Amino acid sequence: MPQFFKNWFRNSLKKFVCDSANQPQHPFLRPDFLPDWTALLASRPDLWQDALKRAENGPRVLIASNVGGHGPVSVVESMLAVALTLRGAKVHTLLCDQALPGCMRAQYDSNAKPKELIEYNLQQVCKYCFKRGTQVFSPLGLSHHRLSELLTAAEKAEAKRIADSVPAVDMKSFRWQGLSVGEHALAGALRYYARGTLEPGDRDAEIVTARYLEAALLTAFATRRLIEQEGIGHAAFHHGIYIPQGIVGEVCRKHGVHVSNWVVAYRRNTLIFSHDNTFHQTMLDEPVEQWKSLPWTDRHEEQVVSYLRSRWHGGRDWIYFHEKPDEDFDKFAAQTGMDPNKKTIGLLTNVFWDAQLHYKQNAFRDMLEWVVKTIRWFETRPDLQLLIRIHPAEIRGTVKSRQILTDEIAKAIPKLSPNIFIIGADSPVSTYAAMLKCDSAIIYGTKTGVELTSIGIPVIVAGEAWIRNKGLTFDASSEAEYFSLLDRLPLNQRLDEATVGEARKYAYHFFFRRMVPLPFVVPMDKAPNFRLEVDSLADLAAGVHPGLDVICDGIVDPAKPFVYEAENLGLHDD
Repeated sequence: MPQFFKNWFRNSLKKFVCDSANQPQHPFLRPDFLPDWTALLASRPDLWQDALKRAENGPRVLIASNVGGHGPVSVVESMLAVALTLRGAKVHTLLCDQALPGCMRAQYDSNAKPKELIEYNLQQVCKYCFKRGTQVFSPLGLSHHRLSELLTAAEKAEAKRIADSVPAVDMKSFRWQGLSVGEHALAGALRYYARGTLEPGDRDAEIVTARYLEAALLTAFATRRLIEQEGIGHAAFHHGIYIPQGIVGEVCRKHGVHVSNWVVAYRRNTLIFSHDNTFHQTMLDEPVEQWKSLPWTDRHEEQVVSYLRSRWHGGRDWIYFHEKPDEDFDKFAAQTGMDPNKKTIGLLTNVFWDAQLHYKQNAFRDMLEWVVKTIRWFETRPDLQLLIRIHPAEIRGTVKSRQILTDEIAKAIPKLSPNIFIIGADSPVSTYAAMLKCDSAIIYGTKTGVELTSIGIPVIVAGEAWIRNKGLTFDASSEAEYFSLLDRLPLNQRLDEATVGEARKYAYHFFFRRMVPLPFVVPMDKAPNFRLEVDSLADLAAGVHPGLDVICDGIVDPAKPFVYEAENLGLHDD
């Protein structure tokens, strides 16, 4: 077949799939990671019809997907809608139908340039997004809502008026009716640009940020109206930050709606859920009682140590950044001129744009300030070496960073002191092998602190890392406190046996109990998609998958923690 006809056929097929979003889909016409709910509901029509009847008087739960074109989200949240209905909940679903001038679906390097946001011209992104979401959710026959139907013309005008009046420099602190709309709008804009800060003097970036604020306000108007009209008591949705999800959470909490947020976890086939707010916030203050009293045996020790070792290669994870990490750190040290006779302190960074929210316990304004001031401190300590590991996700993450830390360091400090060394984001050098050569490590927000303490490496925390507040690390809540901790370097000793034991217990809780297993959520060969491996609607009913029971119980009951008791139920790990 000539290439012209091949292209014509492929494009026609794609258009047919989109334009047929409201119709039952033949499996051949649907992307292979989307669940065929028409077929699954037909596998047990009696079960589904009975569930719909029972759910009429059940707790009202909003599945606030909004961004239907986010494939993995639509897979999980349509599954949650079905599973909750089977357990007696009256489920409402919500999708944005081209109502917002900016959201987390728009990405600078893949589908939308600033001009398109500035000119309210996101139709191509929005059309695909809404049709994909409709294709997934419409076969369920649940109470379905569109964002635009929840907005008035006056509210649209008011959102634009307010957004145009707020300078970008004031965006982070801007609040509307007690809601942190500006903070989430700025986080959304930074995610779009894949940067930690807006470029100074970039007028387009300022307008784009205003579009995200306008979207935040529209989301607030619509969510408030939906809650009031339908008597929503619970809401479950992904992320819990950015636009529109962060605003949905803000409005729900203000109106007394119980919020459950989720994200894809590190281990394969697992998700993390949290009550009331995004896991970025709640994991910092999680009660230590949830894991301190865990019964601990040699078997648990072996399980967590084995898994932590697998993290070096990502063999049991679906989020990792190196296929074949180079564990020969001595080679890197020799090539870069590191002095084997000097103590080395490791420093692990984050991705600039990720989760740019306010954290009250941060010792610095942002990660860049922390890095630069830390380098300056080490310039005064030539007896020590600082080894900076740039996060590989800068270039290997789903959203690749457009603000590279090595470039920012070079701008701030054109000539590094000879005792400062950098492992670039593109380097295959194993982070774990590098940190094992260090006296201690300094982190800002990376989750690696959980692993480092579990192998006895002392950790100083300057930011919002989840290992903070667990009694396992040296935590700084101010700049002065941070530098007083640095003044104690080198520490010249590993963590004591008792602390390592507690760290491994927390690691077990973190990786095996907070990461709830759903063995039927299976990764695809091409990340980040995954699919559901269920043969019948009955597979999603109560009592079949303990992890799904934990999740559904927590969504409708805030008193039930999103904790999977792996010590009793098993790891469900490969």
